[in-house]
Amino acid sequence: MDSSFNLLGVDLALNRTWRFGLALVVVAGIGYLAWHYYALRLAAEATLGLASGNGRIEAVEIDIAARTAGRLAAVEVREGDFVTAGQIVARMDIEQLAAQKREAEAQLSRARIGIDTVKSVVTQRKAEKDAAAATVSQNTVLLQSAQKRLTRSLQLSKSGSVSDQTLDDDRARVDGAAATVSAAEANLAATEAAIGSATAQVIDAEATVEAAQATIARIEVDLRDCELKAPRDGRVQYLVAQPGEVVAAGGRVLNILDVGDVYMTFFLPTAEAGRTPIGGEARIVLDAAPQYVIPARVSFVSDVAQFTPKTVETEQERQKLMFRIRARVSPELLQRYIAQVKTGLPGRTYVKLDPAAEWPAALSQPLTP
Repeated sequence: MDSSFNLLGVDLALNRTWRFGLALVVVAGIGYLAWHYYALRLAAEATLGLASGNGRIEAVEIDIAARTAGRLAAVEVREGDFVTAGQIVARMDIEQLAAQKREAEAQLSRARIGIDTVKSVVTQRKAEKDAAAATVSQNTVLLQSAQKRLTRSLQLSKSGSVSDQTLDDDRARVDGAAATVSAAEANLAATEAAIGSATAQVIDAEATVEAAQATIARIEVDLRDCELKAPRDGRVQYLVAQPGEVVAAGGRVLNILDVGDVYMTFFLPTAEAGRTPIGGEARIVLDAAPQYVIPARVSFVSDVAQFTPKTVETEQERQKLMFRIRARVSPELLQRYIAQVKTGLPGRTYVKLDPAAEWPAALSQPLTP
């Protein structure tokens, strides 16, 4: 019984070894066939003047963020919603900004009242100047009269017709009139200086008004920025923040996809990338819908190799260089099938290396806008 058990164990071990070896052979055979098929496909494409590469559907992503820090008050959209350019997608809390605006408006009102006040002061100072100028004129006339009287007294004093006392009184009267004129002129100069000071106060008050207006304008900009708007048409991909959360300045609130700018990124080796024309025709076939052929145009060919070997010395090594290429779908076609546009879907892109090449039958009937 022991010998039969040992024999049975040996048979089982041999069977497992045989099965494992058979599996390796099958896997190797499948790998060889896949490689052979791929090689034949590349050769066929080269013969047809075509090239192809695997890739995934991508679209331009836009992060909608808060410009200033604050609390998120509301999110007006949900994941998957389509939005249009200018549509409000979220709102920030504006209570603090509203209070700041009321404060700035009060300062503006006070500054405007200040302008009226200092303008009335200017008017008052100008009236004082006119009065001072009139006083100067009046005192100048009195001075002239006193000087004439003194002149007559001097002439009469020579003949003894006027007493010395009268002559002294006339001299004193001239000196007093001259002093009065000087005082009036000083008062006039003071009123002119007061007018200059009041005019400067008007300019300062007007500058205060402009500063208050600028503050209000800035706050209004901040209030408008509290309404987060979609910069272009697209679809909401995911939400980053929820209402009630405090968002930092520049903090993301949600992410949208520009479904009008959709493309597939793929890679081609050096020889094929060098022959790929910018703006050349392309065809995209998605794994999820192989029955549809999506027309596209080559919009980008990288000028830097993505996979570079450590040493590039031989022609064979240089062929290992791979360049990133982008095939963009037309916006008109995307608008027609906008509900079906999804990023991340894998597929294959075919491009014409020779503009005169013909598309094979499987790629000759693409979707139309």
